[in-house]
Amino acid sequence: MCCGAVSLLTGCSRKAPFSVAITEVTVIDTRGGGANRDSTVIVEGSRISAVGPASATAIPPRAKVIDGSGKFLIPGLVDMHIHLTGAGEPGGSREFIIPLLVANGITTVRDMGGRVELLKQLRAEITSGKRTGPQIFFTGPYLDGNPPSFEPSIVVQNEKEATAAVEGLKSEGVDFIKVQSRLLADPYYAIAREAKKEDMRLVGHVPDSITAAAASDAGQASIEHLTGVLLSCATRERELMQRQLEPTASSPEQAMVRERKWVRDLLGSYSPQLAERLAAKFASNQTWQVPTFPVLVHLANLTPQTDLGGDPRLEYVPRKLREVWEEGRRGQLEHRGAEDFAERTLAIQRLLQIVGAMHAAGVPFLAGTDAAAPNVFPGSALHEDLVYLVQAGLTPLQALQAATTKPAEFLNRSPLQGSVETGKRADLVLLDANPLDAIQNTQKIRAVISNGRLLERTELDRLLAKVEQYAESH
Repeated sequence: MCCGAVSLLTGCSRKAPFSVAITEVTVIDTRGGGANRDSTVIVEGSRISAVGPASATAIPPRAKVIDGSGKFLIPGLVDMHIHLTGAGEPGGSREFIIPLLVANGITTVRDMGGRVELLKQLRAEITSGKRTGPQIFFTGPYLDGNPPSFEPSIVVQNEKEATAAVEGLKSEGVDFIKVQSRLLADPYYAIAREAKKEDMRLVGHVPDSITAAAASDAGQASIEHLTGVLLSCATRERELMQRQLEPTASSPEQAMVRERKWVRDLLGSYSPQLAERLAAKFASNQTWQVPTFPVLVHLANLTPQTDLGGDPRLEYVPRKLREVWEEGRRGQLEHRGAEDFAERTLAIQRLLQIVGAMHAAGVPFLAGTDAAAPNVFPGSALHEDLVYLVQAGLTPLQALQAATTKPAEFLNRSPLQGSVETGKRADLVLLDANPLDAIQNTQKIRAVISNGRLLERTELDRLLAKVEQYAESH
């Protein structure tokens, strides 16, 4: 066990307690939904060694005892869509993103697009104990069409390139194969076939060239940002797909006019019956959805009047990254008017409605953020996503499960994490209030245990102060 925030970035500076005992705490049962009061949880090394009634659970000698009276214990949280290298490399990952994740109780992440060599390096540092941080699963570079949407990408335009890309990424040790929006249909299906052959799960965007239903039938394991979902709920889906694939307009103004009409026609042709049919397909195929509401809602709420500078979390964002975010903000506002902003808001309302209906139909959901996209703050954005999931119709327990038990299931790690049980990873978050009463209570963090390493509130605050210092100078 490590000794706290002072050693968070550089390793331990003194011998840590042999074990930790959290006494008289209420343990939130993320599997069954109950709240087990007056419990004691023992952590020894990197595992939970005991969970039981406080009156009957022995506390090991030399244990660090934490009084959990009036507090609530949940498993460590999981952000299932993040970009660890999205804030500059390598310092932005180590000094900005990872510490903010830890401070917000996030102990596992799925990186959805980045450089394999850096992600491997970060994972090795965390696994070895050199650095406290979340366990990392990753996709590596995107597979995309020509030209690709983002970097790093591997352009795939035929079956031979699809085979080489999937085999190459598997040999590099990625956990998933991620597809992007500009893939054409034939290369996409070739990637899907090769991924299945190599026993690699396919995740990512629904390419513009195929439907969300087709991606589900092709075996795509998770769909990010609800890409293609609203389109597949439209009576004019095929027509709108064709218009989406037309060559780029000759000027930004013309492009904006075309986009405006496309969005209006998309929203105007929404069909509840088609939404119900799509939900049934997703549920039947067990196609997981990762809405990433923080990034979607940020774009929807962005108007010329939006005061992004008033968010206190900007203190933790490196200066150079804030400049990138501001440039992106200007680009999003260019050539757009009040009608465009209103339609964005309507689109979010529709997506919230669809998510609630899909969840009720048995479609599985995962919490994720797309941090560090513009004004999507690493760590805290996950708590925002849980709030939006509740707004969509999930209960606080179901939203919490989307960041605990459900990621464990998707990652095939249910025996190891996702709930507070004996033998599981010592990834825990101690809260001052009950998240089952209000999901916002996941933000009231008193302490975090990350793979057995304890950080109490004062240590978490010192960690945040270090991030703020880094942001000021970078």
